[in-house]
This record gives sequence, C-alpha cells and structure tokens, in this order.
Amino acid sequence: MTKKIDELEISQRKLLGNELEPCSVDELQSLETQLERSLSKIRTKKNQLYLDEIKKLKEEEKLLVEENKKLREKCGLQLLTGEAKNPEEMRKQSLDQQVETELSIGLPKRLNTKNP
Repeated sequence: MTKKIDELEISQRKLLGNELEPCSVDELQSLETQLERSLSKIRTKKNQLYLDEIKKLKEEEKLLVEENKKLREKCGLQLLTGEAKNPEEMRKQSLDQQVETELSIGLPKRLNTKNP
C-alpha cells in the first residue's frame, strides 16, 4: 500500500511538472499525451457548461421579455410602432439610445467675479 501511495505521489509530481529530470523521452512523451487528453476533457466540459449557461440565460430572457410585455399591457402602455419587439432588436435599440457624456477634471471655471 505504501509503495502504491509513493508511486501515485511521484506520478502527481511529474504531472505538475516537478522532478522531471530523471524522465526519459518516452516517459515525457507519455506525460504530454496524458496531459493533452486531460486538457481536452477539461475544455470540453467547460464549453458544455458555457453552452448550458447561455441556453439557460436565453430562456430566462424570453420569460422576462414576456413578463415585461404583460406588465406593459396591464399598465395600459402600448409598444410604440417603431419600438423593437424581439429581444435582439431591443438590445440593438438600447445600444443605439446610449448617451455620450463629458468628464472634466479640475476646478470649475469662475463666472464674472469682481476683483477688489
């Protein structure tokens, strides 16, 4: 049992890039292949999680758009004829409606003041 634990610890150190000096080219190639497979699995899982999250958010967006529509109808507000009706158009429209602002740093300019 102790021997197996030692072997696992050595393998772990090698996978982490430590104690590689005594390794042969074949051993290093094997480690590289193993790491590439692991990395591929990790990236696949990460991408799947991202896709699931995107799908969930799109569904939530649809529900919110529908709820917003119902609330507008309940309040008696009608959509303007030129207003976007689907989420993508609403997003584009909100980007078009952004306001530019100006920032000034320093003391404000003084208005006509009399010098004594």
